[in-house]
Amino acid sequence: MFRNSVLLGVAACLLVSACGSDDTAGDTATGTPADAPTEVPTIVVTTSILGDVVREVVGSLAQVSVIMPNGASPHDFEPSAQQIAELRAAGVLVVNGADFEEGMLDAIASATADGVATFEAISAVEPLEFEAGAHDEHAAEGEHDEHAAEGEHDEHAAEGEPDEHAAEGEHDEHAAEGEHDEHSGTDPHFFTDPRRMAVVVESLVAFLTAELPELPAADLAAQGAAYVEELDALDTEVEELLAAVPADQRKLLTNHEVFGYFADRYGFEVIGTVIPGGSTQGEPDAATLAELVEIIEAEGVPAIFADTSSPEQLAETLAAEVGGVEVVELFSESLGDADSDAATYLEMVRTNAGRIAEALAT
Repeated sequence: MFRNSVLLGVAACLLVSACGSDDTAGDTATGTPADAPTEVPTIVVTTSILGDVVREVVGSLAQVSVIMPNGASPHDFEPSAQQIAELRAAGVLVVNGADFEEGMLDAIASATADGVATFEAISAVEPLEFEAGAHDEHAAEGEHDEHAAEGEHDEHAAEGEPDEHAAEGEHDEHAAEGEHDEHSGTDPHFFTDPRRMAVVVESLVAFLTAELPELPAADLAAQGAAYVEELDALDTEVEELLAAVPADQRKLLTNHEVFGYFADRYGFEVIGTVIPGGSTQGEPDAATLAELVEIIEAEGVPAIFADTSSPEQLAETLAAEVGGVEVVELFSESLGDADSDAATYLEMVRTNAGRIAEALAT
């Protein structure tokens, strides 16, 4: 009897010990193991281009969710109710800015009003303006190249001047006054220049370090620096690709005005656009199309550059009207599909430069 009692007591102790071991190995409230990895923060990004860049910078340090699918036009895209909720629940939000995400402006404003820290990429660089004739004047005077050589973009970014403009609501004033429709206002397409993108990445790293202190700052800084090196190498590669295009043939006629920063960086001139302004929502009138025909004939334009994410019927009609003019597709405002030549930002810039060089160097 005594022996049986001892055995029962030992068994009871072992049972209690086992239960105690389970409790100490995990969270008593949730049952989560003590060594389970903590949940990484979520970074929500509006466009596929910035989504790829952010993923390259943060790697596995954070979860990146991109709202617009590859191939979507940012001027036409409107978020679903679920995506709007995702914006408002984000750890931080990364947007292009300068009214680029036309159909998402209210959703972005709501998320920011809810307290979601928002990084506006365009605010990290010295922006260009949509102004008739501005590219011609600057190209002739060499002002853009001079500014780039002096490193003024970096200086402005360091001084935070673009942030002051954003804080003063200048972008909103332009939108409210309808200046985009009048072919003026801030040009949002900074990403066609990889050197400006490098400045954006540096500012993004600083933003994420400040807003997401749970991220390992040293790892984030190292990954950001590595990607900046890739962007610098890409910039050099693009210059080499474009070296085949003579100075007097560096003229771009595009579907809509999206390559202003590219032209500014690499010494090109945008001599005309089929769709007026920086949006794809406009419609050219007969007088505009007639003027473009005259430009093509006078300048001997061999190609019209259209956007893969926007309708190109007008460009094709214009090319057919003149005859002997090729319509060349470029990935301008969205990445391509995974099996395309523009599945990443680096590939997109490289592919565009190659296609421009091939069309204009002949």
